[in-house]
Amino acid sequence: MNKLLTFPDNQNMILSIRAKAMMFNDPRSAALLLQVERIARSEATALIIGETGTGKELVARHIHNHSGRKGPFIAVNCGAFSETLIDAELFGHESGAFTGATQSRSGWFEAANGGTLFLDEIGDLSLALQVKLLRVLQERQVVRLGSRKPIPLDVRLVAATNVDLHKAIEAEHFRSDLYYRLSVATINLPPLFERTGDILPLAHHFIALYGEKMKLDNVRLSPEAETALLQYDWPGNIRELENVIHFALIVCRDRIIVAEDLKLAGAARRRGAAALTTVTAQHTPAELQQHAVSIPQVPATETSLKDRLQSLIVESIETGDAGVFEFFEQTLIHTAFHFCAQNQVQTAKLLGISRNILRTHLKHHGLIGFDVEPRHHPDGNVQFGLAVQ
Repeated sequence: MNKLLTFPDNQNMILSIRAKAMMFNDPRSAALLLQVERIARSEATALIIGETGTGKELVARHIHNHSGRKGPFIAVNCGAFSETLIDAELFGHESGAFTGATQSRSGWFEAANGGTLFLDEIGDLSLALQVKLLRVLQERQVVRLGSRKPIPLDVRLVAATNVDLHKAIEAEHFRSDLYYRLSVATINLPPLFERTGDILPLAHHFIALYGEKMKLDNVRLSPEAETALLQYDWPGNIRELENVIHFALIVCRDRIIVAEDLKLAGAARRRGAAALTTVTAQHTPAELQQHAVSIPQVPATETSLKDRLQSLIVESIETGDAGVFEFFEQTLIHTAFHFCAQNQVQTAKLLGISRNILRTHLKHHGLIGFDVEPRHHPDGNVQFGLAVQ
């Protein structure tokens, strides 16, 4: 089943961490597509669970397109806004409801009336907003900020997350009653490395897409390049595959992409975290600074990570190095971020901290900047998302 899903106006989309195409050639993907289309024909609230870059929004759009709903599809990234802003944006507000509210404005729920509202990164909502969302789902009506008048809704909600909501519930970061409301129909979207049958069809799709833009026709993959693509772990999933193919088209010769043309620089996180631990074990502080942007595959020693790291810290303190804390924090953040192919969600998971805390560190060390912007499509669909600069 070689079905292709893409965004409307795919050619003019800005670069982002989202997957811009999905294939269903792999047997696991083909079964997933059948499940998605069965769910689409119902009115059930759906919860899509999957890593960043696996195609969650494309699946949500497919649900909307096969639902028979005539209203718009609106996608909202819950992690892209402050709590105050997203409250007003989700539910709308009246004039004077807060400082700067000079006129009334409908929220995304109202804008999606008759259609589908896709809430990505639902796990980032605060507990207060989770209560309001639960009420909207139960009562099928919304009350704008600064108003007491309920507005009836006919909106299908599709939510998505890349975090383990069961663990979030145990940690009291996510409401269990909201989880059960959202997960009437749950779709588990596997990472790209688990559906290898989709890798080469997707690669050929991106070759055709970028080949047309670059006026390159009949570009093909060498057998060695195909093997390299199939053996790679794809920590960045479909988005990373797109970048790899785009770069390969730029550097390839004679319209043949060979293994050396593939910039497979992301660390293979699924082959174990030994690469991250052995950097601190095998190098001095000066060498460690250099390895913050390049993690080598070196043999692990028998000494425990805790002992090796403690020894390295003691050595730095005894030598009187200035800024020990800043150095180790910077090295840890840089190394983990590049280890996860600059994937914020995976980096936060690896370090055992929230993504908001990670963002603070990434900003502090100059690794990212944020710009929130709406994106409009000619078909009337609206997206609100996070652009990483």
